[in-house]
Amino acid sequence: MKAWTIEDRALVLRDHSPEALGPESVRVRVRAIGVNRADLLQVLGRYPAPAGFSQAIPGLEFVGEVLECGERALAWRTGERVMGLIPGGAYAEQVVVHERELLRVPDCNGKPLSDAEAATLPEAFLTAYRALFVEAGVQPGDWCLVRPASAGVGLAAVQLCHALGARPIGSSRDPARLDNARAFGLQAAVEEGPELAAAITAATGGAGVRAVLDMVGPDWSALLPALQPEGCIALIGLLGGGRTELDLGMLLMRRQRLLGLTMRSQPLEQRIRVAQWFNQRLAPLFTAGRLQPLPLQDFAFAAVAEAHAHMRDDPFSGKRVLLLD
Repeated sequence: MKAWTIEDRALVLRDHSPEALGPESVRVRVRAIGVNRADLLQVLGRYPAPAGFSQAIPGLEFVGEVLECGERALAWRTGERVMGLIPGGAYAEQVVVHERELLRVPDCNGKPLSDAEAATLPEAFLTAYRALFVEAGVQPGDWCLVRPASAGVGLAAVQLCHALGARPIGSSRDPARLDNARAFGLQAAVEEGPELAAAITAATGGAGVRAVLDMVGPDWSALLPALQPEGCIALIGLLGGGRTELDLGMLLMRRQRLLGLTMRSQPLEQRIRVAQWFNQRLAPLFTAGRLQPLPLQDFAFAAVAEAHAHMRDDPFSGKRVLLLD
């Protein structure tokens, strides 16, 4: 099989021997691949794959069909459409995963999703769902800040809040980039900057937010005054930098929580649990039309450099997808 391989901080298309199929594993022919910022960082040597997974082949999410099942793999049949969120190795023509890690490709409002549309779902929606509704405990009626609400995870978070009864506020340095989020149910928009807490407080009628899905960091001193007592910041990215100064007294007295979350470095048992969340809780919301695939820009598998450049340089609000023949 062919796979994009990291060599000297660049990607080169190489031939690889297919991975051996374990007794509880499934081999998937890949049709589409979601591009994530983690892929760009891994190429640069700044975000290695977890131990036990390929350091040479990036890629966290895929869509395809089952080619082969291990002798004890009973959940899937050859030819079924599947997708997945894995710790690495998705930039390839084939992947091998444990059968219970796979996600079903749902219909959306009665219509089949294309491979490209399906590739916008696993990482964005599962990351947002886990951070806000599992870890931060968001409930119907709660105000939530999605920071920023222009990237794929942010757009998924806005949709989930809208579908599950929470009230999403989105931030951006450029409010014009929030148009897609507004179409998905964003209730208020705030601009990043020193007045962020005041803007959030005003947007919520003085209540503040119960939770923050934060991909920016680290200027929390401008954010914590708008976080409710016993509220939670779920940090999943560091677009604004990796170091901060924090008033721990405010954090302590208001009993606020800070959570650091990654989807990549999880044991198999947790990856299986995450897959169950999608198949049991989120897939029905797509089927009912309450959740929608993200806006996307697609690129040929051979054009991976263009896709990465687009993610790095273009302000597009949505998801980049690689398509295989």
